[in-house]
Amino acid sequence: MSAQFEVVVDVDRPIEDVFTYLADGRNDPEFSPRVLKMEKSPDGDTHVGTVFHSMVKDAGMRSERDFEIYELTAPTRMRWHEVSHNSITAQDGGYDLEPTPDGGTRVRLFNVLEGHGVGKVLLPLAAGASRKDAPAFGRRMKEAVETSA
Repeated sequence: MSAQFEVVVDVDRPIEDVFTYLADGRNDPEFSPRVLKMEKSPDGDTHVGTVFHSMVKDAGMRSERDFEIYELTAPTRMRWHEVSHNSITAQDGGYDLEPTPDGGTRVRLFNVLEGHGVGKVLLPLAAGASRKDAPAFGRRMKEAVETSA
């Protein structure tokens, strides 16, 4: 059983800048309050095979999550999947970017969540919360990218 959420937002920055910012998952804590810590392995540019190690807080509980980049097509597409084992995981996620006529970038973020064990029971609640927060998440992401150097 899986559930998906997504958000689309227009960012007032060129597509190359937006892609560079989002491809470095270490920026995620700037717009995702649930991400407490994010590290990258290996160091250097993000590429297929890069893993982002995070500490997140969901529903008052902390967990470690590892996301592997499995597709990267600069500056338009990035895909990841969660390789850690938690009750709810992102089996697939990504960014799709396209330039807007005014020189900005339209960003689509999505995650397909999957429940495991007790997570199968919790999945509808987690997906509902993710969908509810999606517009605010998009605004936070937009603001973080636009104010980045």
